[in-house]
Amino acid sequence: MPKVNAVAKKIIANVEKVIIGKRQEVILALMSTFAEGHILLEDVPGVAKTMLARALSVSFGCDFKRIQCTPDLLPSDITGASIFNPKTTEFEFRAGPLFTSILLADEINRTTPRTQAALLEAMAERRVSVDGETYLLDRPFLVIATQNPVDQEGTFPLPEAQLDRFLVRLSLGYPGREQESEMLGRMHTAHPIDTLEPVVTAEEIVACQDACREVKVDPKVRSYILDLVYATREHDDVLLGGSPRASIALYRSSQALAAIRGNAFVLPDDVKRVAPAVLSHRIIVRPESRLRRITADSIVEEILNESSVPTMKEGADLL
Repeated sequence: MPKVNAVAKKIIANVEKVIIGKRQEVILALMSTFAEGHILLEDVPGVAKTMLARALSVSFGCDFKRIQCTPDLLPSDITGASIFNPKTTEFEFRAGPLFTSILLADEINRTTPRTQAALLEAMAERRVSVDGETYLLDRPFLVIATQNPVDQEGTFPLPEAQLDRFLVRLSLGYPGREQESEMLGRMHTAHPIDTLEPVVTAEEIVACQDACREVKVDPKVRSYILDLVYATREHDDVLLGGSPRASIALYRSSQALAAIRGNAFVLPDDVKRVAPAVLSHRIIVRPESRLRRITADSIVEEILNESSVPTMKEGADLL
């Protein structure tokens, strides 16, 4: 998939003018976009979660809108509403910020469950229902949500049904000392985001999304994906494992990563690389296991270490 690889290289190079030392996270965010999935950025304040979303949107050359989630935010503030027009004596639909290519829902866990749920239909089916009317959302459509896992006061944790709508959950973490020093140098006169330019078009993003679905998946790799998901359901420390949506998410993510790497087929390494970001937020750990400080991340890591990795014949059934 040389075309997808070429587009990915341009976007990654552009985003890294702003986001320093986080190539793995940038690649996973781009992978989620090409797989037509949504991104949950969960980390402490000030580590460039919002800046990553802005850098991606500018690089894509797509429409970008931001919602600052607060407890008084209403569903209609996101989806839009029908407004009475006295001139025509009719109700007219005024589209909300959800009608965009990239939507940043900042601090999504600070708004009420009712408003959080307003995103569900759009994220799962790329459409919005308001006052009995259904409106389709154009491609590409990407929701990037951020939340702070440390500050829990006055927040509404995302329910499992909504967490499952996010293709990946990413954490940027603190940069290294050298990367942070380089960041300070770049911001000496102005923020790099202010001079960032688009490097691809929305049409190219859609073309890459279509191309990713053409990536071949060998039956052995497909079986490996199912082994990993089934292992989450059968693990002793797991109350609720990955659903069939998790299998689909892992399948699509592996295809997208393979395309980004320039391959026309998925390797087991592609599956292993995306599995932690795709599976960890879909697992509910038993309460007694949480008391023993067992986390979903550690369970996924254990499953990856213990699962048998298929051996692929060089070029055999893949092309």
